[in-house]
Amino acid sequence: MGYVKHKYGTKKVGFSGTLDPFATGCLIVATGQYTKLFQYLKKTPKKYKATLWLGANSPSLDIEQIDSIKDIKPFELSKIEDTLSSLKGTLTYYPPKYSAKKVNGKRAYELARDGKDVELKKITSTIYDINLINYNHPFVHFEAEVSEGTYIRSLGAIIADKLQIDATLSSLHRIYEGEFFFEDEKALNPFEHLKIPTNSYFGDDEYLELGKKLYIDYFEQKDDGVYLVETTNFYSIIEIKDNIISYKLNRLAKYKG
Repeated sequence: MGYVKHKYGTKKVGFSGTLDPFATGCLIVATGQYTKLFQYLKKTPKKYKATLWLGANSPSLDIEQIDSIKDIKPFELSKIEDTLSSLKGTLTYYPPKYSAKKVNGKRAYELARDGKDVELKKITSTIYDINLINYNHPFVHFEAEVSEGTYIRSLGAIIADKLQIDATLSSLHRIYEGEFFFEDEKALNPFEHLKIPTNSYFGDDEYLELGKKLYIDYFEQKDDGVYLVETTNFYSIIEIKDNIISYKLNRLAKYKG
């Protein structure tokens, strides 16, 4: 984030979908007021390409903290394929102890690095698809399309448990997040990638831009929901509920490239 702040001359920078330190690939980064739009972006599902190193053990479930390596006999290809296939669908599991999850206000990885016990609650993810790319013993290369918040390191640990061996991820690459792909820091208009519908406001722009009270009669769409509304100079995100209008975000400057 320091690199982005310096390059683009901005003080406020945020990112969506944390990438592990050893990982590469797509990361959505926003500056200034656009950091408020992450929750409204079309950024699911996510797809990853990963390599699982059979026989390697690491408390962080990745290549950064490998503490032992054992020789593992090669598996039949069908065994690897069946194990991966068994993960499709809804999966409930523990996130890695070395993760950004918070425990009593502190990041889990901070506690783990201090040698403290980390008790995390189970989470549920959806594995939409998972496929073997190549098995070149002791390395299993696979791709997985998953729901937001899925830990691929945990998938690697589950695969290892099913094979009854030690194993850890040695590489991880995020191919995409929803509509977003890695394209050499390509600048995008965030308002073209929102998952919420648009609505038309027929009243005075000034009422909307100044955050004044709004009335349902001045909107084209009157159904309950969250909408993007455009004025001459700004965008706003409003919510309609029981014919009452409330602001979610207001006076978002139009993207100028």
